[in-house]
Amino acid sequence: MTSPLSSAVTHARRRPAGAAILLAAVAILLVSLNPAQSVAQSRTAKPTVVLVHGAWADASSWSGVVTRLQDDGYKVIAAANPLRSLSGDAAYVKALLETLAGPIVLVGHSYGGAVITNAATGNPNIKALVYVNAFAPDAGETPTELAGPDSALSADPTTVFDFVPATLPPTAATDLYLKRSTVFASFATGLSADDKALVAATQRPATIGALNEPSGTPAWRTIPSWNLIGTEDRIIPASVQRTMAKRAGSTTTEYDEGHVGLMTDPGTVTRVIERAARH
Repeated sequence: MTSPLSSAVTHARRRPAGAAILLAAVAILLVSLNPAQSVAQSRTAKPTVVLVHGAWADASSWSGVVTRLQDDGYKVIAAANPLRSLSGDAAYVKALLETLAGPIVLVGHSYGGAVITNAATGNPNIKALVYVNAFAPDAGETPTELAGPDSALSADPTTVFDFVPATLPPTAATDLYLKRSTVFASFATGLSADDKALVAATQRPATIGALNEPSGTPAWRTIPSWNLIGTEDRIIPASVQRTMAKRAGSTTTEYDEGHVGLMTDPGTVTRVIERAARH
């Protein structure tokens, strides 16, 4: 005959076992839900934004855009564009992109647009291209020819550029610096005199070869693109930007800024990038 005391002990021993079974069942359920949660999170995660600067600039030209994107919760990389050759610059950016997991929005300014056009080809993680006052070349086209006769760069080269080395005629490896007068009158319009002087002093040169190398297969043929056109641009005239944007089938926005609109109006640039990111 079982005593009340032994019965109570037996029940006490069974309770932990039942609780353990219940906890195990809950754990199994949670584990089974985790993959679905991970998929949902990956679908709603914000893409990484990669910014590629153009000639006569460096990654700091994106500073106003970077801070705004970071404040809005985006991971941002402002890549260092070598400015040595179009194919080499694109290969460098392409290698950087291949180190990133998840969706990417790839943004290019000026010559950087030609770089992203080549670097993005064949990368399934790139969900959008954004061109900011930028070249969007088709196969076989060069930035120099696309700028056209109305560009400030199409004047007598000796009045626009300083050559390094100074030996003439220049070669494909010759570095081009913008003359201070070109920076002030055409390149950095919209900035204060002090900021123009800073741009002139800190510019990074591009080689003649980079600006005259034919582009490869354009990524905009297969990747959706957005195009921000500066109506006051004296380096890549607005008419040229519109033609390239129409050909690429880009979603287009215009703003009353010059060539360095990413510096004079980073708010508008950020909004266009985020529209592309939400697409």
